[in-house]
Amino acid sequence: MRSVRIFRHYMRLPLLILAGVEGLMFVACFHASFHLRWWSIGAEVPASSSEVVVYSVVLAVIFVLSMGAMGLYEASLREGWWGSLLRIVLALLLGAVALAAISFSFPHIELWRSILALTVVLSIIAVTALRLLSYVIKPGIFKRRVLVLGGGPLAEAVMVANPRGLDIVGLVPLQTDEHERDLPERIPYDRPLLRIVTETQADELVVAVKDRRGKLPIEELLDCRMAGIQVLEPQGFFEREMGVVKLDLLTPSWLMLSDGFQHGAMTMLLKRLFDVLVSVVFLVLLWPVMLITALAIAVESRFRHPVFYRQTRIGENGMPFDVVKFRSMRVDAEADGRARWATKNDSRITRVGRFIRKTRIDELPQIFNVLKGEMSFVGPRPERPEFVATLASKYDYYAARHRVKPGLTGWAQLCYPYGSSEEDALRKLEYDLYYVKNYSIFLDLLILIETVEVVVFGKGAV
Repeated sequence: MRSVRIFRHYMRLPLLILAGVEGLMFVACFHASFHLRWWSIGAEVPASSSEVVVYSVVLAVIFVLSMGAMGLYEASLREGWWGSLLRIVLALLLGAVALAAISFSFPHIELWRSILALTVVLSIIAVTALRLLSYVIKPGIFKRRVLVLGGGPLAEAVMVANPRGLDIVGLVPLQTDEHERDLPERIPYDRPLLRIVTETQADELVVAVKDRRGKLPIEELLDCRMAGIQVLEPQGFFEREMGVVKLDLLTPSWLMLSDGFQHGAMTMLLKRLFDVLVSVVFLVLLWPVMLITALAIAVESRFRHPVFYRQTRIGENGMPFDVVKFRSMRVDAEADGRARWATKNDSRITRVGRFIRKTRIDELPQIFNVLKGEMSFVGPRPERPEFVATLASKYDYYAARHRVKPGLTGWAQLCYPYGSSEEDALRKLEYDLYYVKNYSIFLDLLILIETVEVVVFGKGAV
């Protein structure tokens, strides 16, 4: 399955095409509902106008964004068909609520509720039928076929990673790696490499060889490249397929010579405007939630303890600042003064705290940190100075995550479970480096949309 790069972030081309097709289906469902509504009351259909076309396009865009927010344009169906059907229903209901809010805010937009309800029903039927048909006709329709060339731990790491949306068709060991253990996917290197690629119907070739000097079949790799087969190195493969910069493959020369890390003045200005706009919108929409949360925390502590808590974190360029959050732990959580990682089922978390951490509500006061310019809405998670000092002294490149402002949500928070150890922090660093390298407003929007999935389905929280 081919990928295209939009503002330095890889998107699966078939899934983008699927989003486009479903967008057209949403437009068609709206027009069908429009005509059915007038037919059901025995009235003549009004002459088509530009307004109806604009309404249908706006509806399609919002429905596609809602589908994306529910994870329906990812490379696999995580919970099977019933789970996917639930996500489709929730996505379209979410889109309908957004459209109703738009109609309420702008009364001159005449978006009839009966037409909207019928559009949702028809859209659920149409999208479910399309996805079932695609799967029945070709189960691997959205999968890209990849062949691995090499051997040893690096090749095995690529094989084991096997990201969703890929079909790794086999491993072709180089002759110098014949001592490696046999694998079920092992393909003998007893014929030209291009012929093996053709026979396996591979779309891409990953060269998983750590020490390449004198070991690569250069002529055969050129033949594959000239035949239209994409040839990738492991770092590029992991970056594209898993959204990470692998630390064990990272070298200073790769950091200097690879594309990305473009943080110009105009980019930063646009990011700041984006942060302020999103923060204001969230404050306007979520102040009732914040008020109820503050009251619940106060009631649970019988009005004896503070609702908020401040804690020093490390921000952009290593500068410390005080982060503000809703208090989710007991006030004596660190009575001995020793910093600790939060863990799963942490006994220090209160009953209200467990809920607001699961739903990410405890993070909402950080909107004020964003408005002050200490944080961005999207970025690496800000860590405590004690943890930063330890990790930066042990691991190279850890300080690179502080090249941008920390965020209320981020790429690592979406892609990796809640960190509770140094090892977790190291794995999240790989996602943070991907974000720092490939930052764009588009990626920020994508992270915000997918954050809705995290909140709705409770992924990754402790």
